[in-house]
Amino acid sequence: MSVGTSIDTRKLDEIMESYDYNKSNLIAILQKVQEVYRYLPEDAMIYIGTKMEGLSPATVFGVATFYAQFSLEPKGKYEIRVCDGTACHVRGSMPVLNAIRNKLNLKEGQVTSDNGLFSLEIVSCLGACGLAPVCVVNNKVYPQMTSDAISTILDTLIKEEA
Repeated sequence: MSVGTSIDTRKLDEIMESYDYNKSNLIAILQKVQEVYRYLPEDAMIYIGTKMEGLSPATVFGVATFYAQFSLEPKGKYEIRVCDGTACHVRGSMPVLNAIRNKLNLKEGQVTSDNGLFSLEIVSCLGACGLAPVCVVNNKVYPQMTSDAISTILDTLIKEEA
């Protein structure tokens, strides 16, 4: 049974049950839901808010929008984070960022590629200043990144999907 057409309520029930339907575990529950869907679907948040005692959909939305780790928009299979902190910026993160946008045909402000494979996030720090500029693709760190190197990485990922 599904709410709307995008969520599997059985999966949501499993996740909530694994946390004993305890509202103090809401953040962990939302993290698991985001792992499943790669974002927090509105229907899932409404379902959680109505299913768990002591919560409301508004409370769930409030938590989801308060914490930057949660996304209300679908993310791609490959999540690319580009550091634009001081060290990375000075060492050339902007050309790398522009190469990614060009390769994926991302318009200004567009976060996820049209094919849904890639998401791009600019972050202030990845904690690897000595390796600047740094990109992370699905938790794999790529140090001393260049425009050519990121293009090669993206080409490889695109070929794997073909």
